[in-house]
Amino acid sequence: MKKKKLFFFLIFILGTVYLCLPAPKKFPDLPNSLRSTEPGDTIQIPGVSAYYTDTSRREVVDFYFKYFSRSPFWGIPLITYKVNHPPERIREVLRETQQSTYVEEIIHPFRESVFVSGFEWENDPFTPPKSRIKNILLVDGKVYKFKVTLFYQESKLWQRLLIFYLSLFLFYLILEEYSKILTKTFSIFKKMDKKDGKA
Repeated sequence: MKKKKLFFFLIFILGTVYLCLPAPKKFPDLPNSLRSTEPGDTIQIPGVSAYYTDTSRREVVDFYFKYFSRSPFWGIPLITYKVNHPPERIREVLRETQQSTYVEEIIHPFRESVFVSGFEWENDPFTPPKSRIKNILLVDGKVYKFKVTLFYQESKLWQRLLIFYLSLFLFYLILEEYSKILTKTFSIFKKMDKKDGKA
């Protein structure tokens, strides 16, 4: 019983510290890329920035994953993982007109996440090959392969703490009930063994 309480107390403390740590917010510009100044890519939608680039999908996602996986407070590592979404996902969370050929979400569980959406005009699955030239990414006389859009979604501190505490409390109740069921089951088996022994 003491070990169980100590375990939940440690999870409570570590979880609270993790949820209170500041997260990276000011994302660095994508190297070797041109920052977009188009409407909707700057200050119009909070948390959105976009870049024209020739950098591959893997390099883009790895670059922002590495940056996003550590807190600006002493560079403490944050629990971070990636989820691969279908391209249509970005239209649900950002805007219906968003063009995309890949979407990956970098997540801090119980905290915040950033969507990394890339549009490769030459391989757009939603446009027939003969019509893809109309989506060419021509900016300042240069043709780019990709347009990468970042969409940062942040939660409020009180929200993440509330959800975490409720989840922890629910898990504790479930574990308690499960322990009771196991105890009753073992006691039944013991009684059955005693009866068999007497017989």
